[in-house]
Parts: sequence; structure tokens; C-alpha cells
Amino acid sequence: MTDPLLDELVGICGPGFARPARSVDKVAGQDASLVAVPATARSAAAVLRLAAEHGLAVRARGAGSKIDWGRRPERVDLIIDTARLNGMWNHEGDTATVAAGTPVAAVQAALRLSGRRLATDPPSPRATVGGMLAVNESGPLRLRFASPAAQTVSVEYADSSGEVRDSDGEDGRPGIAEIDGVLTAAVLRLEELPAARRWIGCPVATPADVSELITRAVAEEWEPHGMEADLPGPGGGTFVLLFEGDETEVAARVKRVAAAWGGEPVTAPEPPPWWGRYPFGRGDVGLRIAARSRDLQAVAYSLRDIAGPTVAIRGSVGVGTLHAALPPETTANRVREIVSGLQQVLVGRRGRLAVVSAPPELAAEIEMIELRHLF
Repeated sequence: MTDPLLDELVGICGPGFARPARSVDKVAGQDASLVAVPATARSAAAVLRLAAEHGLAVRARGAGSKIDWGRRPERVDLIIDTARLNGMWNHEGDTATVAAGTPVAAVQAALRLSGRRLATDPPSPRATVGGMLAVNESGPLRLRFASPAAQTVSVEYADSSGEVRDSDGEDGRPGIAEIDGVLTAAVLRLEELPAARRWIGCPVATPADVSELITRAVAEEWEPHGMEADLPGPGGGTFVLLFEGDETEVAARVKRVAAAWGGEPVTAPEPPPWWGRYPFGRGDVGLRIAARSRDLQAVAYSLRDIAGPTVAIRGSVGVGTLHAALPPETTANRVREIVSGLQQVLVGRRGRLAVVSAPPELAAEIEMIELRHLF
């Protein structure tokens, strides 16, 4: 016997590009029933139209690095895999049109040949353009160039009624968070590839050390392109600045910072391994904390008072964003205690806290972030 619904999906996507779900086709622990891999925006729209007719719950998937983020869905009937929505065109000027399923790393490699880049650096190494934009995933370059959503000129998407639509939003910023459907392509701004990049790092023992270095960087107008801190637990961590530009300018800026810091700061043409990466993995509870830079010291100390000294903290301190990792054995009640305690610290400081990632069994019991709040 054949499945009529599967047959229709095969008719839209082509033989071999629609199939019953396998054991790996899950969203936050929920097993999907079917997987469709459309090759065009119109076929993605046709898949969504068919899904609406049959009342199917749909989730899009790129590389899958963040598919478990946010609130756990009640069910997942159909995964739309964007792997075939791949490629880049119209990239001769100051923008490029990129299909949603294209890996960000592949876009950067192609643009590098013409001396340009996307000024985005999502912490997920395998992130696709669609996945990056779906959660507005920002890395260290956000300090200078703003978030990926702010660098997006317009988007193309297949909506839940089965139509292909374009959106350039208001003031040139498309409302990506409000899209009801599947992102299929985006027009992104391009930047010149800098001639030189240099990282300079300074050891730090406490959040107070990080706060002092942030204050000094602002007061002395160092103007880095990235400003990150890594506090992996007891024993201290590292504060690192990134400078970009022409060789002479970068060398002068690094020399100035090194002289101000004294001692023997570490400089390198490549970032440290942790740079621009989350401190949590798929098996951990991942927290995102947003606060004013001047409040991060108090927030970090409070987090360790509440959650314990071994909690790993890392983030873009220049824009007031931290991520923290709670161990996978943390219970749901304990997560709620930690979140509640830290929220009390943040409320008077106009900060925000959310659980972005958690093992499926925990995600079903705790309040997870709504992905639109990542914008």
C-alpha cells in the first residue's frame, strides 16, 4: 500500500526528496512523520499548502543546529528540509541574494574570492542562512555591524497558505520574526573583507575584571570590532578584543591596547577556540542573558551565587549579551529556581533572561523562550 499524502509530497518535491521520517527526524524529542525537501520557493509553498489542507504541524530545518531551541512543539507531522534551497546570486554589488538552506560558511567562502563577506558570524558552525535569520543568531561582529536581521534588506518566504511572498518590512528591516511560513531566500548586505584581523587577549579572574576592561575600552575609545569574554568556571578566564582594518591601523590599535594592559597580552591572527561559540552543547541547559554592559558584573556574580561557581559564562559583553551553561543533570525544579532568582536581579536593571536550549525531557517541564523574542 502507498501513502497518498507521501505520494503528493513526492509529486511536489520529486522522487527521493520526500520520505517517511527516520529516527533522527525529531524536534525537541518529538518524532516527525514525514520529511519533504523542496528545491524551489514555489515547491516549498506547495508543500505548505498541502500541509494546511491536511492540518499538519510543520517545522522547517536547515542544518538542525538550533531546531530544538525554544518552546517544545505539541507535535511535528512534517519537517521541511531546506537543503536544496541552496545558492547565491545577484552578488555583484553591495548586497547578495542567498537561498535559505545555504550554509553561512559556504557563502563566506564564495564571497572571499571577490574580497567581500557577510558581516555575520553565527556561533553555530554549521548554521544556514535561514537558520541564522530564524533566530537572529549573532556573533562577536554584532558589536560593529548589528544583528543579522538588521543587515537583511528583504526576505522571500513561502507562507502557510501556499503563496510565495516578499517582505522588506519597515525602514528596510523585514519582520522576520513575524513570518508565518518558511524562509526561502534573503537579500543581505555585504561588507569589504578587511585586510587584517587581529585578536588580543587578557586573562581575567572574575566578572569584576571583565567589567573593568569593558569600562576602559569604552572610556579610551578603543573601538574594537568584537569584544568577548569567556569565564568557564573557577580559575578565571579570558577577555578578548578583535580589531579589523588595514595592516597599519590594526597594528597601531593592538599596540595601543597592549601598552594599556601591560604585562604580556596574547595577540594572534586567529581567534581562540571558544571565540564566538556558545558555552553550552545540545545536552546542556542554555541560558541567554541580556543586560546593560555596566550591569553584567552584578548579573554574572548573581548567577554564580544562585547556580554555583562552576557555571560556564561566555558572551558578547560589548553588546550586553551573555550565554551560560547549566549541566544536563540540572533538574526542572532547579532550573526554575535559578531562572526565578536571576530574574529578580535583572528586573531592576532592565535585563532579560531566557532558557533557549534544554534536553527534550527538561524542555517539556520548563518555560522556554519564544523564538520571536530573540529579535
